[in-house]
Amino acid sequence: MDVRQLRHFAAVAETLHFGRAAERLGMTQPPLSQSIMALERELGAPLFVRTKRSVALTPFGRQWLVHVRAVLGDLAALPGVAQRLRDGETGRLELSFVSTADYSVLPALVRRYAALHPGVEIALSEATSEVQIAALLEGEGHAGLVIPPAGGALPAALSYRRLLSEPLVAAVPEAWIADGRLPLEGGRLNPAVAVQAPLIIFPKRAAPAFHDLITGYFTMHGGGARIVQEAIQMQTIISLVSAEMGLALVPASLRNLARTGVRYVELAGEVPSLETGLVWRRDDLTPTLKRFLEVAMEATGEA
Repeated sequence: MDVRQLRHFAAVAETLHFGRAAERLGMTQPPLSQSIMALERELGAPLFVRTKRSVALTPFGRQWLVHVRAVLGDLAALPGVAQRLRDGETGRLELSFVSTADYSVLPALVRRYAALHPGVEIALSEATSEVQIAALLEGEGHAGLVIPPAGGALPAALSYRRLLSEPLVAAVPEAWIADGRLPLEGGRLNPAVAVQAPLIIFPKRAAPAFHDLITGYFTMHGGGARIVQEAIQMQTIISLVSAEMGLALVPASLRNLARTGVRYVELAGEVPSLETGLVWRRDDLTPTLKRFLEVAMEATGEA
């Protein structure tokens, strides 16, 4: 059985006339009749009741016609499916991200991409930058939102585009401001005061460049970071600040994570900035990735 035979059957079933069906198919009647008889032998049941004056579908033929039409319809749709896959209008995009991106660039990028390409399935996964980079090098996923390594050195197999650079702010317990333990000057936190406070931070292995940025700030202002608690998730870090265990230095976009008992305060003086960017394999030609890169470049004004 092949597609040609299915088309032969459908044409005869729709015309109920071998001559007209042959004309529609651009062939002569004898090979069409032979094709139908071969199909019936293979199926083990007659598809048509033939007389000298008429052709009619058997009950079996009527039921099978429904399935044949569905198959032929799917076949007819295949070129369109191929075109949409080729153009990145359907398919799958696998995107990973660091937790800080969830409060800055990620929502807008995903929202814009989904609006432009609603037929694409978007698979999101949260992971540290190092885990994302390793996965991409192993051929897993399409792109990642990462905090680049110190100095911006990435493997040659990967491409990188900066999307955002934002200053750090202090997430502090509101009670500490209210009772004077963390006095503010013009609504800002003086570095000399900040570095004396206990620090809540993530383990260095989770984001080495970000970790060094924070601890380097403490060192620059004459204080060694007094780390009282470590947590990987930003939500957990802010919860620990709410519990008055210490303060945390976080990207400014984390203000989008509101938590009772926590206040985000700008730092006085020279403030370090955290960079977030997009990384992907140079040789990845996946159409959905190409469309996502277009959205990302548009977001940075480089379309």
